[in-house]
Amino acid sequence: MSITTELLDFINDSKSAFHGAYEVKNILDKEGYQEVKECDKWDLKQGNKYYVMKNQSAIIAFEIGNGNIEEEGFRLIGAHTDSPGFRIKPKAEMQVEGHYLKLNTEVYGGAILSTWFDRPLSIAGRVTLKGKTPLKPRVELVDLKKPVLIIPSLAIHMNRTINEGYEYNKQKDTLPLLTMANDKLEKDGYLIKLIAQSLNVEQKEILDFDLFLYEFEKGSIIGMEEEFISSGRLDDLWMVFAGLKGLLQSNKTKATKVLVALDNEEIGSLTAQGANSSLLENILERITLALGKDREDFKRTLSNSVMISADLAHALHPNYIEKHDPTSRPMLGKGPVIKIAASGSYSTDSYAASIFKEVCNKAEVPCQEFVNRSDVKGGTTIGPITASKLNIPVIDMGAPLLSMHSVRELAAVKDNEYTIKAFTEFYGI
Repeated sequence: MSITTELLDFINDSKSAFHGAYEVKNILDKEGYQEVKECDKWDLKQGNKYYVMKNQSAIIAFEIGNGNIEEEGFRLIGAHTDSPGFRIKPKAEMQVEGHYLKLNTEVYGGAILSTWFDRPLSIAGRVTLKGKTPLKPRVELVDLKKPVLIIPSLAIHMNRTINEGYEYNKQKDTLPLLTMANDKLEKDGYLIKLIAQSLNVEQKEILDFDLFLYEFEKGSIIGMEEEFISSGRLDDLWMVFAGLKGLLQSNKTKATKVLVALDNEEIGSLTAQGANSSLLENILERITLALGKDREDFKRTLSNSVMISADLAHALHPNYIEKHDPTSRPMLGKGPVIKIAASGSYSTDSYAASIFKEVCNKAEVPCQEFVNRSDVKGGTTIGPITASKLNIPVIDMGAPLLSMHSVRELAAVKDNEYTIKAFTEFYGI
C-alpha cells in the first residue's frame, strides 16, 4: 500500500506536464542523478547517472551501464507526462451580462468532457516572464493550489433529453466560471492578477503562459478492501512513476538504462518535446558519442537495444462487456497488459511480446494481452513512432484502467505493484 500512496503523492503534485517533469527531476536529484544540458558539451562516465530536460515538460534520465555500450545497448522505458483536459486561451476572460466572468478554453487531447462538470477546478502550468534579453525569457511553474473555477451543468429542466445523449459544444458548454461581481466588472486582468499573486511578481513581468485546468480534489485509494486507485492523470503519469521506480530500484547492469518521459502524446507527439521528434534519438546518440564512441558504434548500440512503450490499457468494463474483444479481455488487478493491433497502432509484434512475457515470468508477475474488437478503432501510443525512428523492438504495454481519459480514472492497487516489479526486472537484465 505504501508504494500506491507514493504514486498518489506523485500524481497529486504533478498538476500539469511541467509539474510532472519537475517531480521526476526532484526525485532524480535526491538519488544522485546529475543534470546535463543540451547546450553543454557532455563528458559522461560509465556507471554514472544523468538526466536532461526539454521544454520543462519532458525529461530523459539514464544510468550508464558497465559494459561496452555498442554491445549491451539501451534498455528504455517510455511514457508521457501530459493528460487530456483543458488549456486556457490567450485573452481568456469573457464577461456575461456584466456579472459573470468565465474563461475561454480549448480542449487538450481526447477528454471525456462530461466528467469535468460541477467539480472544483484549479489552474497550473508554466508562465513566461521577462528575462535579461528578449531571446532568454524567464520561466516559472505556477499552481494556484485552490479551487477557483467550475463548469456548471445546465439544469435538466432546461435540457430534458440530457440523459438520452448530448453532444457537448467545446466552445460553448465547457467554459469554466471564474467569478462574479455586483458592480461593474473590471475590463480584464483577473487571471493575470491571480498568476502574479501566486508567483509574487508584477503583472507587467508576465509575457505569456501555458496554463491548464485540473480537478482540485486529490486522488485516493478506495474500495471495500482498498483495492482501487481513483485519480486524475493516471494516464500517463502512472507509467512515468512506475518507470522511475523501476529505474531507481533495479540492479547495476552492463546495459545503459533509460527512462523517457515525453510530452504531448495526447495531441499526436509532433512537438520538439514529443515522441515524433528527433529528441530521443539525439539524446541516445549523444550518450554514445560522449563515451568516446562514433556514429557507427551508435548504430550498433541501437541494434542491441529494446524499449517498453508504457501507456495504459483498457480493462474489461463490467457495464459494457460487449465493447471488448471476445477472447482478449484484461481485468483490473491481473497484471500489466501487452497491447497488440494488426493496424500497427501498437508496436508490439510476437518477438517484442515474447520479451515482455519472459520479463514478467522472471519477475513472477502475471501478464495479460489486449486487442480491440475488430469493428472498433483503438488508440495509439508513442510505441510505433519510436519503433520507426529508432528501428528497435518496442513493446507496447500498459497497466489496465477503467474510465480512461475521464477527469478521474480507476485502476487497481495490485497492478501498480505488478508493473513496478516488471519494470525493475526489465531494467536489471
